[in-house]
Amino acid sequence: MDDVMVRERYELSKERLGVIMLEETVKEPYRDYFRKTAEFLLMLDEVQELVRNRDWESADILMLAEENRKLYEDILPEQYETSYGNPAYAQKMLGETFGSFLSALYSEMRSGIVYAYEGQMEYLSILNELFIEIYNCFEEEPEYQAVRDIFYWYANDYCEVFAADRIMDQIDPDRTFAVDIICRSDLSDLKYLYRYGEYISDNEIETAKYIADLPEETIQKMADVYTEGFRKGFVLGNKDLSKKTTVNIRFKLGFERVVKQAVANFEAMGLRPTIYRAGASVLTRRGVSRNGYFGRIPNQQYDYDHKDDQALFMDKHYVERRLEVMKTVYEQNKELAAGFAGPAVMEVFGEIPFAPQKKEEALTLTKKQEEMLLSFDGKAGQITNTYIPGDERSFTIISWPVPEIGEKFEEIFGEVIRINTLDSDLYSKVQQTMIDALDEGESVHILGSGENRTDLTVQLYRLQDPQKETIFENCVADVNIPVGEVFTSPVLRGTNGVLHVSRVYLNGLQYRDLEIRFQDGMISGYGCGNFEDEKACRDYVKENILFNHETLPLGEFAIGTNTTAYVAGRRFGIEDKYPILIAEKTGPHFAVGDTCYSYSEDTKVYNPDGKEIVARDNEVSILRKENPEQAYMHCHTDITIPYDELGAITVIRKDGSEIPLLKDGRFVLPGTEILNEPLDCR
Repeated sequence: MDDVMVRERYELSKERLGVIMLEETVKEPYRDYFRKTAEFLLMLDEVQELVRNRDWESADILMLAEENRKLYEDILPEQYETSYGNPAYAQKMLGETFGSFLSALYSEMRSGIVYAYEGQMEYLSILNELFIEIYNCFEEEPEYQAVRDIFYWYANDYCEVFAADRIMDQIDPDRTFAVDIICRSDLSDLKYLYRYGEYISDNEIETAKYIADLPEETIQKMADVYTEGFRKGFVLGNKDLSKKTTVNIRFKLGFERVVKQAVANFEAMGLRPTIYRAGASVLTRRGVSRNGYFGRIPNQQYDYDHKDDQALFMDKHYVERRLEVMKTVYEQNKELAAGFAGPAVMEVFGEIPFAPQKKEEALTLTKKQEEMLLSFDGKAGQITNTYIPGDERSFTIISWPVPEIGEKFEEIFGEVIRINTLDSDLYSKVQQTMIDALDEGESVHILGSGENRTDLTVQLYRLQDPQKETIFENCVADVNIPVGEVFTSPVLRGTNGVLHVSRVYLNGLQYRDLEIRFQDGMISGYGCGNFEDEKACRDYVKENILFNHETLPLGEFAIGTNTTAYVAGRRFGIEDKYPILIAEKTGPHFAVGDTCYSYSEDTKVYNPDGKEIVARDNEVSILRKENPEQAYMHCHTDITIPYDELGAITVIRKDGSEIPLLKDGRFVLPGTEILNEPLDCR
């Protein structure tokens, strides 16, 4: 859109917001809501002007911190009980008919914070106009459906803008908002953190301070293991990195010094970075997950309360419109899409585990909408795979602690550096010994100990040529850092039993007494102990582990071998704060959802011993040959049993004889005893 037209639209909307602050045409209880929201939108206009004209070098950091807090203070935990962003409060003050809707509208208006920092005047105009149109309805006695229709058409009409920009942010390296902050700022001056517009807490500040003081060789080491892991993913997957031109870097604010070095490393490989923000609008975010860079989550309960705001517009027409936009944007940018190598992700851990409160006032998806969303995921995955083929891209993930992990943060950070850079060659040899034993089996029996109720038999792929083929991948420090696991795609038929873990932290949420039951490799039942109400527990698991699928296959079975990470977790008392990335290496783990080879099952993969890893499909993923929409679930969640809850892992041969791998939490297979050394030093 022409800049002059955008400016005119914006100025008109801003003028109308000023009038709303004064007039009394809307009756209470709604008048207070609209005035406060209009006041917030006008504050964004002031922020936009400040950001545009600010001399960041001379700015006062205390003033920047105060501005940042003012933008987010309304939804912070200490004020959330009386915030319109809280659906429960909104419904209490505004009534059952409009409370939840207006809370969702308020949440959408808050997405304007990041647009103000990015100078996205068109986006701010769109938000202002949506708010004003709904306000105008309330000058009369509005009908709920009429008001909801306004939001519905907002989503459909501007899907083309929001969704298109989201794709371009991922594949176009010329969109450099974050790259410029990282590569052009003085990273020793922490004022740079406030340039993003994200919420900045002590975690980000203390992280940045700590990283700023690390020796250059440590920063290089951290960046090298990260970028080398990405490169090795292409080598081990027999994929041609030379065909690629871009890599997507995802990280948590505070790690910019490491990211800056990683950018240089990737550029030496011929890859330019795309660094995009985690979705802010209901049109670009999904549930409580965050893909992209972000600061501190101001209030995880707020995020959870608004995870299903898509309920206001999710229908067949919207899904078709969104898919049409995706296909058009990719088609118009084929070369950029083809050059996309995949994501390189830096996760963090150590924040206080979050167990959400489930609120009846929050919007929820209907059963039909859940099915539409799942259908959308399938079709969107197919479109993406057409333009960015899965067998031509890779990824890497690494994780670092943040100061909230405790007083021993610096000591823990040093230990995690050691864990992330362990000797891959040593682990490769030990893990190969384990794989040789597993290749003799038809199934594996996993049994918990003590109060752990796990009793699960996993069926294995049948080898046709054991001299050239293998079932398990020997995972060293490449795409999945740190080193330390062997994994496979199980055969579903005959995979039966119970998986149980006393406490686990998955995708930012805590689960207590989690239990999942399998019948022929598919989830047949589930529950947890988070809530007193059994149905609430099942709903919690279904929403956040099954992602509203009726069932999921067991996509991966693995045995973690990183006893060093396990012992460190116990020594520092942080095992419940480990991310999946590290936790999965500290015991056997089971992933529900897609296999590890989704969209690249036909690409031959080999272990260091030269054998081809042939267990890349299962009975669900093989459906890709006939019906790709049924083959992929677009989720993959690892659930780990810690060693101290483990009774035994035993390989069962065809003749019924057994090969013990682990017993009472210790490795007993000859040739793997070295893995017990960290356990003996506890």
